[in-house]
Amino acid sequence: MTYRIKVPPRTLPVGEEQLVSGLEHWLMGLRSYRWSLIVGFVLLLLMGMGLWGLFWYEEQNASKAQELEREATLLLFTRPSTDSQKTANNLKEAITLYKRVLEEYPRTPTAPLVQFSLGNAYLQANEVDSAIEAYQRFTSTYASNTSLLGLVYQKLGYAFLLKKDLDQAANAYSSILDLPGAMNRDYALFEVARLEENRSKPDEALKHYQELMKTYPNSPLTSESAVRVKVIEAKKNPEPSPAAAAPAASAPSKPSKP
Repeated sequence: MTYRIKVPPRTLPVGEEQLVSGLEHWLMGLRSYRWSLIVGFVLLLLMGMGLWGLFWYEEQNASKAQELEREATLLLFTRPSTDSQKTANNLKEAITLYKRVLEEYPRTPTAPLVQFSLGNAYLQANEVDSAIEAYQRFTSTYASNTSLLGLVYQKLGYAFLLKKDLDQAANAYSSILDLPGAMNRDYALFEVARLEENRSKPDEALKHYQELMKTYPNSPLTSESAVRVKVIEAKKNPEPSPAAAAPAASAPSKPSKP
């Protein structure tokens, strides 16, 4: 007598929910979180629009600042030499426009150049104190702009020289020497050396002149520095004059006693 082994079916009964396709299951989950997704999408859209609006606003400010700077510079450099009143008015209008840029658009890329130009305009108007204030504001506000910083210190030193303040002028020129890669370092060395001469410090002056000659042999100030070095060394080691070198015996001798 033979027996047959009953083999269970290969597939088990499954529930209806397991028959839902993967796509339908994903769509059902999407419906469950649809409000969260909509809110997230709206937030991303608003953030994108905000960033675009900020970029557009900054571009508009930069464009307006450039336009005002060009207008002021045009007034500054087109002053008629034959009409002193027109020249003064142009200079005054240029200063007003420069100040407007700094007040309304202080964070635009044009602002550092405008701050420097404002100091120059004040200097041309013989308002030395205002020029010094403008230059010092540049050094405190836009010190990261190394391409202009050396020129600002140079102008600041010149302004202090106009006020006969030799110490502050020397400090301004010395600040250029502390700037790596300053394009006007040879000029600063020469001015510091000149100031040391005027303050009766020949050794310090000699050191700066010699550094200029060694570091910047092609500078237009090198030849003048060489002349100043010779003058200082001559003062330090004066050559005896022919009269002093002549022996005392050259004077008429007294007759000896018989």
